[in-house]
Amino acid sequence: QVQLRESGGGLVQPGGSLRLSCAASGGIISINDMRWYRQAPGKQRELVASITHDGTTNYADSVKGRFAISRENAKNTVYLQMNSLKPEDTAVYYCNANIRTSAWSDYWGQGTQVTVSS
Repeated sequence: QVQLRESGGGLVQPGGSLRLSCAASGGIISINDMRWYRQAPGKQRELVASITHDGTTNYADSVKGRFAISRENAKNTVYLQMNSLKPEDTAVYYCNANIRTSAWSDYWGQGTQVTVSS
């Protein structure tokens, strides 16, 4: 049973930083793309950043230059370093990954709350 466990969320002041982690476990043969999404109250879930197995990254325009996604393939883990945080970054952040066990499927973490407020 594949599980994605996020950690690192919390309350931070505007201009501050947080680092999110997401570790995948459970019968994994291979992981393709790994992604971070977020969902603010009353809004649709949006893609924040993605990274391929070989490290190619993409970012939403709203976070370019402030957020950095990275991964450690040996640990089946993806990270999101968030700098210069703004109140509008407040949301539940979800990890998503395309994982091969007996077949390829997309999996989601449970989400971690990030609140940017003074």
